[in-house]
Amino acid sequence: MRFVSGERPLRRLLKTARRGLFVCALLLLGYCGLALADAWIFQRRESRDLDRLFRDRLAASQGSARLTSSAAAVASNGLIGRIEIPRLRLSTVVVEGIGQTTLRRGVGHIPGTALPGQPGNVGISGHRDTFFRPLKDLKIKDEIRLSTLNGDFRYVVESLRVVDPNNVGVLAPSSENALTLVTCYPFYYLGPAPKRFIVRAREASFQTSPASTVE
Repeated sequence: MRFVSGERPLRRLLKTARRGLFVCALLLLGYCGLALADAWIFQRRESRDLDRLFRDRLAASQGSARLTSSAAAVASNGLIGRIEIPRLRLSTVVVEGIGQTTLRRGVGHIPGTALPGQPGNVGISGHRDTFFRPLKDLKIKDEIRLSTLNGDFRYVVESLRVVDPNNVGVLAPSSENALTLVTCYPFYYLGPAPKRFIVRAREASFQTSPASTVE
């Protein structure tokens, strides 16, 4: 004689669990889709605003010296400029701050560090699984461009380091014009990454006329 009464509740439980997992998967996919769409819309909108600001600033500053005030370097909505690494085909807008929403939509200027066009160390942070993922392929001597409301700046990568998260010395003020990019490491780590990937670049030249290199 075979007893099967205990199998039916188990089957119902497994069936319910499968349905629950399926619903969770759909919700996660939906959230990821909305986050990607939000980032894409933000990049498109801010890039158009940036191009307009570049044109306005160029028209207003013909023949004038490069501006150095923080007020001139940051738009009223926190927009700073665009960072590009030509070899990696990386291009994204830079906004002020490193809040969760900011870094989901783009890359952020780290408060307390120099602004582009000011003497010192400019710090920029981004997520390793979105906009700063290409940094895994960065090499020494690669070129980094910053097109900002304060002018266009060119940097050359000098060092690539992996440090602990509490190593704030990488953002210390510098006697030379430098750029420091910060993202989490390892790039393919599941969950909160335990290290930080640090890119250090030195300013090589700049142009006095703000301009956009992306249509």
